[in-house]
Amino acid sequence: MKFGASSWPFQWDPPYETCIKRVASLGFKAIELIAWNKDYLKDYYTPETIRTLKSALAGEGLSLSQFVSTPHDLSSPDAAKREAAIDHWKRAVDVGVELGSPIINMVSTHAFAMKDSQEIPRITTKPLVQTFAAKVPRGVDWDRNFEDYVAALKVCAAYCEKAGVMLSIEPHPARYVANTDGALRLLEHVNSKAVGINFDPSHTFPVGDFPNISVYRLGRKIIHCHVSDNDGVTNVHWRPGMGKIDWTAMFQALKDVGYDGVISIELEDVPGVSRGPNSTAPGVYRNPTATDEFVAETVAGMNYLKAICKDLGITVE
Repeated sequence: MKFGASSWPFQWDPPYETCIKRVASLGFKAIELIAWNKDYLKDYYTPETIRTLKSALAGEGLSLSQFVSTPHDLSSPDAAKREAAIDHWKRAVDVGVELGSPIINMVSTHAFAMKDSQEIPRITTKPLVQTFAAKVPRGVDWDRNFEDYVAALKVCAAYCEKAGVMLSIEPHPARYVANTDGALRLLEHVNSKAVGINFDPSHTFPVGDFPNISVYRLGRKIIHCHVSDNDGVTNVHWRPGMGKIDWTAMFQALKDVGYDGVISIELEDVPGVSRGPNSTAPGVYRNPTATDEFVAETVAGMNYLKAICKDLGITVE
């Protein structure tokens, strides 16, 4: 097992070379890079930039654990939009392969391609409102929409399988994959050896799943992990040890199921986190690059989890 970090809390917008060096300097062994949309894939991840990023990763001794890009229209009722989303995914896979990433990650979509803060309120507003999802469509075929989503994912999975990489789907509150049962159902329907789960307890815990039980149920289907703590009500992303998640129980479960991959720390709602000037992500912090205060929180989170691993006899690179 080794510890990595998501790049975006350190540096929301590219270029990412400085972020790579910063993450490596903190003792992490892996990093995730991201393309926020198809324009990033086209305009930033050019052949020249990919070569530069690969050189930076190699120079710092960092592995790229995942390349992340989410085509939100995979569940659109519009076939043309689904096809465009599949094209987006294929481009993400091509970039990820060129970067040397073994896993290409997407967040599960909402039904009918609904979006956070538009048709669906973010779960961070849960304690503050009394009504939810007033714009959810009515008079539509929900079963057909799930079938369309599965069909699109099968095409995405086949492209990954041909490219020799894994597709990781990340659960997220209110989406088709919001919890363990949703993950198992989708995996069964897609039925591809190239598909696994990017397990993120900050997304599944507040919708009712205990992380250790989720790990036991998902088992070998977990191919990557995001970690952050939260309050069990919203999906805030705090430093491990600052919320309600039982990390000892979760890491014991990871050991028991034989997980030996990357634990990627992803803090998004702590002081000093990076958020780009055009970001629509929630939160009060809008730093172009993460502050030293954020860095200290991230390192403290890693050290907290490393101590748990030591107590449990888990080998950490």
